[in-house]
Amino acid sequence: MNGIHDMGGMHGLGPIQVEKNEPVFHARWESRVIAMRRAVAAGGKITLGLREAIESIPAAAYLRMSYYERWFTALIEQLVASGLVTRAEIESGKPAKGSVKATAALKPADASTLSLRVSGAMLKVEVAPRFKAGERVRARNINRVGHTRLPRYARGRAGVIEHDRGVQVFPDTHLPAPVQSAQHVYSVRFAARELWGEEASPHDAVYLDLWDDYLEPA
Repeated sequence: MNGIHDMGGMHGLGPIQVEKNEPVFHARWESRVIAMRRAVAAGGKITLGLREAIESIPAAAYLRMSYYERWFTALIEQLVASGLVTRAEIESGKPAKGSVKATAALKPADASTLSLRVSGAMLKVEVAPRFKAGERVRARNINRVGHTRLPRYARGRAGVIEHDRGVQVFPDTHLPAPVQSAQHVYSVRFAARELWGEEASPHDAVYLDLWDDYLEPA
């Protein structure tokens, strides 16, 4: 979707402030957000993706929030969208009268030993590639409402396929994405001047990993 989260190429936001020796968490509540996300994810009932929930935050609120404030806001949206709680329950901090009591999927005794496992992104399925290394392509000018990994600054711009990374599930599909939506992912080289104009260095380039459906022949 087109939102404030897609900041590539935007002007007026100032330099990136790098915090030297930055801690993992700046406040204790931030670690609690991580704990809540893990506890909820263990239930396997979330139907709205984290990225889509974060990207739906209004621009003014998004810029005001810290990193974990966005995560917390997104978690609430995921819980509501998945039918696990109501907004009234969130606001009151109490379950609605007559609501079914859920059984925790993650026991407190197991929480400290839970490791975050990220499944392998590459799939071992046979899918015919649409492009090959060395081929000139153009990023499609799409403006979808939901989540997409195609940044705005690259849309409509031409680049060259550097190499085929393999097959992954297409991220624009709804969570959980079916294997049937799997496509080839390519490393695409875009000259800096193609993206940013003549003021960019002629020696620079940007490499993006893009799926079949994001590309068309140039």
